Amino acid sequence: MKLTTLFTSRITRIAGITAIAAPLLAACGSSSSEDQITFAAVPSESAATLETSYEHITNLISQETGKEVVFQNASDYAAVIEGMRAGQIDVASFGPFAYVIGKDSGINMEAVASPTDEKDIAPAYTSLAYVRADSDITSLEEARDKTVCFVDAASTSGYLVPMKGLMDVNIDMDTDLEQILSGGHDASLLSLDAGTCDVAFAHDTMLMTLEKSGQIEPGAFKEIWESDPITEDPISINHDTLDPELADQITEILRTKANIPALVEAGICSSEEDCVLPEEITYGFVPVDDSDFDGIRDLCEVTQADACRNIG
Repeated sequence: MKLTTLFTSRITRIAGITAIAAPLLAACGSSSSEDQITFAAVPSESAATLETSYEHITNLISQETGKEVVFQNASDYAAVIEGMRAGQIDVASFGPFAYVIGKDSGINMEAVASPTDEKDIAPAYTSLAYVRADSDITSLEEARDKTVCFVDAASTSGYLVPMKGLMDVNIDMDTDLEQILSGGHDASLLSLDAGTCDVAFAHDTMLMTLEKSGQIEPGAFKEIWESDPITEDPISINHDTLDPELADQITEILRTKANIPALVEAGICSSEEDCVLPEEITYGFVPVDDSDFDGIRDLCEVTQADACRNIG
């Protein structure tokens, strides 16, 4: 069945990253100077508040290193991957799948920290499948022959993990349903709400975010599937643009000071209640390393997703 893409700036095939990334890189600016660090992220929802949500983290890095941190709001995962490869991004927040695509395609970067809501709990989240509350669909098996909203072909919880879930119930992504790539986790659920699709995938906190903002009425959806835990989005550093001493310093900052209690102590936040972090994180960042994302590589082996072809 056909695949439809909403918001045409989003990628549908990671194999085409190089072809489409060039115009996107212009948004990333030039390579960092000795006194400047470029930090990039991709929004999971509206981009309007993305820079604000990372402001405490970028201010912390600036305060600790004495360097200006320039934030870049990237349009999609392709732009961040190719920006890292081109030496135009020094530090970036990736989805787990996008990180593995970039790392295993030869970029000299390293995952150093991921967010968690509690200091002693491993940084993890899940992918969920939703239908409208009045839908007759009660399980993922019933997604066959339906229109299904995904996020982005390089999204972990919005594409790769759902692909494995569908395979587990013997549904073929290419022949057994109609795919819509919505471009964002919020857009996936908003498309479901608008009736554009019958089933929609998103990460585990997006529905709550949309309900809080009034964009979706509480009780409008019901959950029909949840994945196993996925290691949270890593912040990664670019070893080809940062000298070793600075790379080590940023790694230490992210692993030990990019959390709400430490941000208050450092004077970055005035109080824990007012300390806003990305994705409404209630604690902060904790150490991870490349091996924490081997599960994504295993998923690529199983699913043979098109985006995985850039890996290895």
